[in-house]
Amino acid sequence: MGFISSGIWRNDDEKIMSDLLKPPQPKKIPKVHSAHGDERIDDYYWLRDDTRKDPEVISYLAAENQYLEDWFASKGDCRQEIYDELVSFIPPHEVSMKIKYGDYLYFSEISADQQYKTYYRELDGAKELVLDVNVLAKGLDYFNVASLTPSSDNLLIAYAEDLSGRREYNIKVKDLASGKIIDSAIERSSGSVVWDKQNTCIYYAQKDPVTLIENKVYKHKLGTDASEDILIYEEHDMEFHLNIYESRTKKYLNIYISKTEASETWLLDLEDETSKPFCVLTRSEKHLYSVEDTPECFYAISDADDKKNFALLKFSHAQINDYNSWETVIEHNSAMLIEDFEAFPDYIYLEVREDGLPKILKMHRQTLDKQYIEFSEPAFSCYLATNNEYLANEFYYGYSSPKKPSSIFKEDIATGTSELVWQQSVSNFDENLYEVERLKIDARDETKVPVSLVYKKGTDLSQAPILVYGYGSYGIIIDAAFRTSILPLLNRGFIFAVANIRGGSEMGRFWYEDGKILNKKNTFYDFIDATKSLLDQGYGNSKNVYAMGGSAGGLLMGAVINIEPELYTGIISAVPFVDVVTTMSDESIPLTTFEYKEWGNPANKEEYDYIKSYSPYDNIKPANYPAVLVTSSLYDSQVQYYEPAKYVPKLRDNTTSKNPIIMKMNLVGGHAGKSGRLNALEESALDNAFLINLVKSN
Repeated sequence: MGFISSGIWRNDDEKIMSDLLKPPQPKKIPKVHSAHGDERIDDYYWLRDDTRKDPEVISYLAAENQYLEDWFASKGDCRQEIYDELVSFIPPHEVSMKIKYGDYLYFSEISADQQYKTYYRELDGAKELVLDVNVLAKGLDYFNVASLTPSSDNLLIAYAEDLSGRREYNIKVKDLASGKIIDSAIERSSGSVVWDKQNTCIYYAQKDPVTLIENKVYKHKLGTDASEDILIYEEHDMEFHLNIYESRTKKYLNIYISKTEASETWLLDLEDETSKPFCVLTRSEKHLYSVEDTPECFYAISDADDKKNFALLKFSHAQINDYNSWETVIEHNSAMLIEDFEAFPDYIYLEVREDGLPKILKMHRQTLDKQYIEFSEPAFSCYLATNNEYLANEFYYGYSSPKKPSSIFKEDIATGTSELVWQQSVSNFDENLYEVERLKIDARDETKVPVSLVYKKGTDLSQAPILVYGYGSYGIIIDAAFRTSILPLLNRGFIFAVANIRGGSEMGRFWYEDGKILNKKNTFYDFIDATKSLLDQGYGNSKNVYAMGGSAGGLLMGAVINIEPELYTGIISAVPFVDVVTTMSDESIPLTTFEYKEWGNPANKEEYDYIKSYSPYDNIKPANYPAVLVTSSLYDSQVQYYEPAKYVPKLRDNTTSKNPIIMKMNLVGGHAGKSGRLNALEESALDNAFLINLVKSN
């Protein structure tokens, strides 16, 4: 495993050679976008090629990759050193948590030199091969497996494979006795599979070939052609997408249909072959709900009637589609967000959040007595782990912190006693060498924003380089979890900070509402204010301030450097969503239509004007921009490659600094980059080496 270099230069020649580097200069073909009497000119729109085969486009992207290689070579490339360090944290052999399906335990193993996992199952201590992904991926540029789902009799297993990174999965069914693939008819699916009770058919969700939105559910009989599949449900509203899963009682196929502010659940009785799906509660604007069944009743969390942080309710089958008759079990609480829940015969476990910290709440179903599972660190992540059996006697939950690798605990439901049953193994790592803190900083409107920090003990905090990470969109929560990828930075004296800015749901759904659509700029201001406050409090050297975000976090990166171009020394912008107006104006682009309630619909002038006022691509201006590393992949289905491809040359056109602006475009791979664990480490090494080079040069 190594890194391509276009040349080797002595250290004393680095500055000279760096100054001689010339970035690619793609041609300009002005494209005029018109809306609401406003015109925007895009010189690089021609870089959009939906076929991803235009020789001129591919040549430009390759030239950008070569320029990145030349820049690293001119700096004394330390990527291999960082990569080797990241590999050193991998133990020789790893075994995953073992998950029970019927009489079998399913798990995976991976060795330090392998890209992919090998899946096994175990019965009475006898280990049996299920799927070797290393063999399946051999000779392929990209390969990813998702959703390994055994049949209830454990004779067959369905799995989904992605060959491009576009998250369009082909489903295959393997006979575990013979090892043969007995069905491979399904293409362009979401990857999720639910078996029927006879294990002769599977249910799956299919994606629209243009928008990639999951909009149809089919039933497929094994051994038949996909053209014969039975349509179970079709969603016609392009603002919604769907996913499917089997309920924990194994009674229902759950079809969950949602957009940003509304959802609807349909259930299909898997125990009745003649049944048709039925709607639990007809969708309405600004109502999100999700349902879990038990033999006695249904439970749901719902944000109806302005219960933004959700309430827990229960109802009978006779009360379906009669929301007003549902009984409230846990009232809405503006100080506690209910994120998820799982029901067992006697108890319900809820994943909740108070004051920005996750908690697990255990409630007796009859007495409604409640108690928390306690955690002691100042910042951490905890969550409901895999609990796929309603009748189980044990409850599994996960825990991690910035200095504690991921762990799974098992609680005896009856006694409440817990024990550690699995922990991520990390070689050459001692958690006692690191310190974790959690702060609340004041944003400009006096809102208190949580920030978690991790650094190595003994670090001179006021002189340390600091890397601030943020996301702040879709209500997604970025918890203070363990990240092997940042250990090389911590070991070199960096402070790593996670800012839980508005637009996420860390402080509740109110936090999310205050960071989207016409409140989106709060996200950017929170991040900037968190950075400045950290510096004011003695965390980090103002000459070595770095920031990182990916996808919508890449939008964040683009916005903050337009607002404060000189605050940051360097930026890592991964798969960045930077051309917001153009993308949200084009319904053919994947994800556009069902994200109107996240970013706004440019067909509405007020929302168009607001989006345009912060859209990173539209607000690039002559400024002293920091060093920027942009990463992307040609087959990204979430943020199309041409957004970062256009962003980089426009940023170069306008920067008044000599700071490097470089891009790595994977010519294979998707939103998560290349497939394979070791390939992922190469990408982490790239990020780390970029920052380390900047610190050395500063």
